[in-house]
Amino acid sequence: MRILYINRPKSEYVQEFLYTGLCKVLGTQNIIEYPWNIRTHLNHRPYPKNLSRFSWSGLYESLKAQCNRDYDAVIVASCHPYTIKKYFDIMDTIDPLTPRIFVDGGDFPKLAGDLDRLGGREIFEAIENKRPFDLIFKREFVLDETYPENVYSLPMAFNYDLMPPLSSEMKYDVAFWAVESARIRTQALELLEDKFDCKENGTVRNQVMKKYKRKGAFYLQEIAASKIGLNLRGGGWDTLRFWELTGMGCFVISQRLNIQIDNPFIDKEEIVYCQDDLSDLVELCEYYLEHDDERERISKNARIKVEQHHTDVARAKYVLEKISSLKSVR
Repeated sequence: MRILYINRPKSEYVQEFLYTGLCKVLGTQNIIEYPWNIRTHLNHRPYPKNLSRFSWSGLYESLKAQCNRDYDAVIVASCHPYTIKKYFDIMDTIDPLTPRIFVDGGDFPKLAGDLDRLGGREIFEAIENKRPFDLIFKREFVLDETYPENVYSLPMAFNYDLMPPLSSEMKYDVAFWAVESARIRTQALELLEDKFDCKENGTVRNQVMKKYKRKGAFYLQEIAASKIGLNLRGGGWDTLRFWELTGMGCFVISQRLNIQIDNPFIDKEEIVYCQDDLSDLVELCEYYLEHDDERERISKNARIKVEQHHTDVARAKYVLEKISSLKSVR
């Protein structure tokens, strides 16, 4: 299968995971980037601003793919006015029978909700009125919302190519280095900052991302050196932190995510869920700091779950299966 991949040349997590997964499954030569995106080949900024980097080895094949005008499906890879407009400008030149797929990787539960904030809602509606998308994949597929039948869940993932060497040393007890983009994060930091080793390791209020002391690969190494990592929702339920922690085999205490995740994580087997009001958060931290065997068993199981079901490759295969099913119906 050859894919026309309409993308935005900025950091877009779901767009980037899907790109690397598709390249690994189909080959870089079969992913026609529009526009061609140097960021997918150049290590231009520290992690996590380079999630789509697919190494220089695929550069020639990617450039050669730009000469292709024959493709089997079109993927509009992000919910941003830039990407939507790029597709709108060329949609009439595409064979009407070619499957068209939209990836909504935004924070909002509403379909294409980011366009209400950023602009471009009218373009999206014009597209849907003229030639609706055949499939839509949505990161924030919220459980108590209702979506059309052609909308499927597509949360973020983990790309093991980006995982740095990890030490077995556990340097921190409880760590949560996060900006306060949701009230529950502030609540957690208020509960924790004077407990355990939180104040010493930086699990405190008023953190600013651009001033993080831990950046790039070092950030991943540091969270992997924490006995307990926390996951709480930010702008959306689906956080990169959730997949970083579980993907590296860290022990995670998390609030329950109110989104659809196929092959979900099982409580006390692969993750530990706390109460929604965080009333047991401190108690859970105390318990699992004292029970190393349980903590290590759960963390190992989490990594196995990610390796089997939640990598960039797994996400790409899922999308391709849905496209293939669609084509077989046609």
